[in-house]
Amino acid sequence: MKKRILAILLISANLILSAAGQPASNTLDTRIPKGEFRAPADTKSSFTVQFTIDLKKFADEKTVLEIPNILNVRLRHQDPLDRQRQNYPSFRMADGSVPVLEATITLHSAEHPDWQNMTIGIPLAMLKKPGGKHNILLNFTGARWTMYVDNEILDNDFPFGYPQWEENNRWKLDTAFLSKADIHFAAVKPPASTLKKSFTPIQYWTPAGHNSWVGDVATLFYKGRYHVFYLYDRRHHGSKFGCGGHYFEHLSTTDFKTWTEHEAATPLEEQWETIGTGVPFVFKDQLCISYGLHTTRIYPEEKTTLPAQWEYLKKYGHTDEFNQDTTPGFPAGSTYSVSADGISDFRKSHLTFHPCENPSVYTDPEGKLRMMANYHSNGIWESDSINGGWHCISPGFPPGGDCTFFFRWGRFDYIIGGFTGLWSKPAEAPNTAFEDVVRKGLDFYDGSSVPSISGIQDGRFLMAAWIPIHGGWGGNLIIRELIQFADGRIGSKWMKEIMPKTEQAKLLVQRITKTDILPTGTKSFMLTFEVHPSEVKKGKFAVSFLSGNGDQSACELQIRLDDQRAQFGSGSLTEFAGSVQSLREGGEPHHVGNYAIENLIGVDKPFTVRVIVKGDDKIGGSLIDTEIAGQRTMITYRADLTVKKMAFRMEGVELRNVQFAKLK
Repeated sequence: MKKRILAILLISANLILSAAGQPASNTLDTRIPKGEFRAPADTKSSFTVQFTIDLKKFADEKTVLEIPNILNVRLRHQDPLDRQRQNYPSFRMADGSVPVLEATITLHSAEHPDWQNMTIGIPLAMLKKPGGKHNILLNFTGARWTMYVDNEILDNDFPFGYPQWEENNRWKLDTAFLSKADIHFAAVKPPASTLKKSFTPIQYWTPAGHNSWVGDVATLFYKGRYHVFYLYDRRHHGSKFGCGGHYFEHLSTTDFKTWTEHEAATPLEEQWETIGTGVPFVFKDQLCISYGLHTTRIYPEEKTTLPAQWEYLKKYGHTDEFNQDTTPGFPAGSTYSVSADGISDFRKSHLTFHPCENPSVYTDPEGKLRMMANYHSNGIWESDSINGGWHCISPGFPPGGDCTFFFRWGRFDYIIGGFTGLWSKPAEAPNTAFEDVVRKGLDFYDGSSVPSISGIQDGRFLMAAWIPIHGGWGGNLIIRELIQFADGRIGSKWMKEIMPKTEQAKLLVQRITKTDILPTGTKSFMLTFEVHPSEVKKGKFAVSFLSGNGDQSACELQIRLDDQRAQFGSGSLTEFAGSVQSLREGGEPHHVGNYAIENLIGVDKPFTVRVIVKGDDKIGGSLIDTEIAGQRTMITYRADLTVKKMAFRMEGVELRNVQFAKLK
């Protein structure tokens, strides 16, 4: 009883000191279950809550810290089958359970009164010692709401609005779990980011964490370095109350083996910011990245700078420079950042130069500064300066989609457009000569979403993109090497420098001429075999990747030599899967489910097929990636599939030298 009275007296003393003008920091005394503290008069103040939590005592759901109507920190158990929003089941305890630690802040704003509770959290199994003591730091800066565990960022979101503090605020905590609890106004400086070099293959990569993914990818090869900018995504576009809250993170490499993780190129620093896609470019020997400000996801257009930009463009026939810090309205439209050292260290220009919200700026092979306008605009634009003077030289083409990307390769020019567009023309021909390659069935879409293409050393070209996971926006990074044929057509193959490492391959069987079933013994592996068509007629074959539950095929790879098609479909052990559509026919390869590719190359004679199956707890299933004759690729994602056996079916072909190697 005496200790309890002493603790209450200590808290009262803290409150008196705070009221007398001392620094706005309060100890939430962990020897008693509740008390009060004083918040600053500034309702938009940043703050930090710090505490040490003992997780070994967690059994049932508990609220371990609460500031009513402001903050709730709790421990609970997640349904192991529910990956919605946070993807917590990517980390499970040994018994299969998914305990989580979550912190919910309650926000208020006049613009979006329904945007209130914002939750960040982690599955405890991702910690090195899930049952031990951990230091938790919850940081609210206005632009970010972040959870640090033992000085490492493990989750964050991007708020809109602020808590409604009272002069005196109550707090409650569970003394069995917490110790050393404090609240600070303003927020403390968070731990420094832990940037690192990765020595593992980049293929199929995702950022570290349970709910972090790769969104739109933009690439550039500059002064011997390959740059990969990607929209960092959490919650499959669910952050910032469904507005995405994306920004460009940055990786680079000089040898495709060692990858450097740089500071973010376009970090979110204001509540109105939500960033759309763009492209890196070089102008006057400066490395830049253009991107869109999708402010209309937050505010109606009339409250942004877009009306002023459109009015200027309509009046003068070209755009002007708008300073984000002085122009009335919330900034929106096209902007850019500039690298201070030609490698990283990007600084925002704080200028908008066009009202389109996904700008694709590039320097064409003749040295002219151009842009393809996307998202609320279209066409090709030209200017002598990044900051303004943009005038349209090709109205209506290309159509404004998600993101278009120009590149020249030898005697041909190409424009690839978002999820489904591809056009080409001879390099010397005018823009009116661009032809629709998809309409001809000669595109190279292979499951990749919003691909970006860059030439690198030795005349090679790479395509980088993302693979959607869980049916949402954002997923794994994928990189292909492209192949150009004499007529300008482009194929794709695996890039040898980034191939996942495997154990020594072993021969499974010398020849397969009829139905055969083979076990895998591992969820991640590479399968390689030679396809030998019959001399009498061209046939088909299928490889079904099975979970082992019953005889239903979870995923079937089928290649038909008679009409030069390959597809991912669903079938059974007794029948080939029916035909599915290609992109030209209305199929959707970018959904990485069932789809077909047409006009295969190099399958009129014996050829090799390679398949990588990568099972991964984070994606909750498997990626199945295929290379056909070293000239076409295709990938699919199968949720809840862990491959345990493979079924082979032949008709007019035979497979030889079937080899198998586990991924390391």
